[in-house]
Amino acid sequence: MSTQNPVFIPGPTNIPDSIRKACDMPTIDHRSPAFARVFKPAIAGVRRVLKMDAGEVILIPSTGTGGWEAAISNTLSPGDTVLAARFGMFSHRWIDMCQRHRIDVEVIEAPWGEGAPLAAIEKALRADKNHQIKAVLATHNETATGVKSDIAGIRRAMDATGHPAMLFVDGVSSIASMPFDFTAWGVDVAVAGSQKGFMLPAGLAILGVSPKAIAAMDTARLPRTFFDFKDMLAAYGRGGYPYTPAVGLIAGLAHAIDLLESEGLDNVYARHHRMAEGVRRAIAGWGMAPYAKFPDLYSDTVTAVKVPEGCNGTDLVQLAATKYGMAFGVGLGEVAGKVFRIGHLGMLTDAMMLSGLAVAEMCMADLGWPVKLGSGVAAAQDYYRGTVPALAIAAE
Repeated sequence: MSTQNPVFIPGPTNIPDSIRKACDMPTIDHRSPAFARVFKPAIAGVRRVLKMDAGEVILIPSTGTGGWEAAISNTLSPGDTVLAARFGMFSHRWIDMCQRHRIDVEVIEAPWGEGAPLAAIEKALRADKNHQIKAVLATHNETATGVKSDIAGIRRAMDATGHPAMLFVDGVSSIASMPFDFTAWGVDVAVAGSQKGFMLPAGLAILGVSPKAIAAMDTARLPRTFFDFKDMLAAYGRGGYPYTPAVGLIAGLAHAIDLLESEGLDNVYARHHRMAEGVRRAIAGWGMAPYAKFPDLYSDTVTAVKVPEGCNGTDLVQLAATKYGMAFGVGLGEVAGKVFRIGHLGMLTDAMMLSGLAVAEMCMADLGWPVKLGSGVAAAQDYYRGTVPALAIAAE
């Protein structure tokens, strides 16, 4: 794999040079005021990205998976019931984690390629007359299938039933790349990771926690030590951590947020949509389609491409890596071999995106797939030429 080529996996994403340099800092005393000067801007910046009016931001040396575990272990007890839809590998993994923690999961099965089923969620909440369901788990962006779900719609369903459950959202592959509104959507715990839209190396679980979720800690009986929010918040009050923090990553996070806000978050979201739409035009040029079943489900951070009958998406990913030194994502779980995935989030430009599409086409030609060389690239070029990126507007 060439380190000169950009990656087109749905995370970890390409890291800007300035973020790498921001993470590269000398050792400081993490119990001194010097650390607080690094830490506080990062916390405040995450709050702005999430659009949080109240609650707390928690940064844990971990990944998104650790963030999931922290969310449930701080707010739930063994035997509690949660409601979750399973429609992809990552929604499944959150369900599996809850079950391992002896939480009773009421699972709504939905087809892969579709999003969270709002009507079924509302029906399940209405049927829960005694309010046994303590939380609704929602995957905002299902990375395995390239499907986004309507989190605001889930909140409307919850409000329509008057159900008091908390709303937990996996935003690992959406936050800082796609619009996210913690306050307006009534989210109680949002989970992100440093290695996706924030363009950092893996190593930080980033959580937004509502006052309601913080109050739930008083009765939660699942064990936690490293992930204990109470310990974290007590140490935050002193400007520090209950254990050794990932100081370099936190410094990089503050700088990453500076970059995002300098571009403008709305411009960041528009850029991701534009990159994604160019990819979708290329896929149509190949005579293929996204695995997401309907356009309103299309993710702006990753597209799972349905491969032609008789072809194997994993073959393309392996060939791209070994022959051309470029990384794409394989299909996971139920869609293994049926798709390959193109990540289009984080630090990306038109030129970078076109290089990925060109390599994908070369792999298709090498494998004898029924694709005309240049067809997808030309379709993306036409789209990118006909639209004006925010960067160009800012430079005028």
